[in-house]
Amino acid sequence: MKRAAIWGLLLVMTVAGVAQYSPSLLSRLTGGIEAPPPAAEQRVNDSHPTYQRRHDQQQIMDNGEVVTLLDDDLKGSRHQRFILRLESGQTLLVAHNIDLAPRIDGLEVGDAVAFYGEYAWNAKGGVLHWTHRDSRGRHPGGWLEHRGQRYQ
Repeated sequence: MKRAAIWGLLLVMTVAGVAQYSPSLLSRLTGGIEAPPPAAEQRVNDSHPTYQRRHDQQQIMDNGEVVTLLDDDLKGSRHQRFILRLESGQTLLVAHNIDLAPRIDGLEVGDAVAFYGEYAWNAKGGVLHWTHRDSRGRHPGGWLEHRGQRYQ
C-alpha cells in the first residue's frame, strides 16, 4: 500500500511541475485546450519567469505599442510582422499568420495591440506567433486585438 501511495504522490508532483512550467505541453499531453490563465499571471516582462527562463512554446497574454512595422514574410505561410514594445520596455516581434487569420489593416506605429499567443524567447525580446485559431484543435487558439476588433 505504501508503494502505491508513493507512486501516486510522484505522479501528482510530476503533473503539477509540467503544469507550472509548460502549460502548453500539459494541454497537448491531456489532449485538451486549456483556457488562458488570468492576464496578471502571464504578462511578459523582464521579471516574468517566461522571459527569464527563455521559454519556448509558452502561451502569453499582454499588450504593447507598435514601434516598427515590418514587411510581410512571404516564405511558406504568409505572416504580417511588426514589433511591439511592452510596458516593461521589452520588445516582441509579432508574426501573425495571415493565411489563417485576417490581416490587421490600418496598423500604424504608436497603435496599441493586445495579444494572446505562443511566445518563443530570443535575445531581442522574443517572438509571438500562433495568434490565430488552430483548425485542428490541437493548439490553444490565439488572437490580436486592435482598435476594438479581434483578429483570429
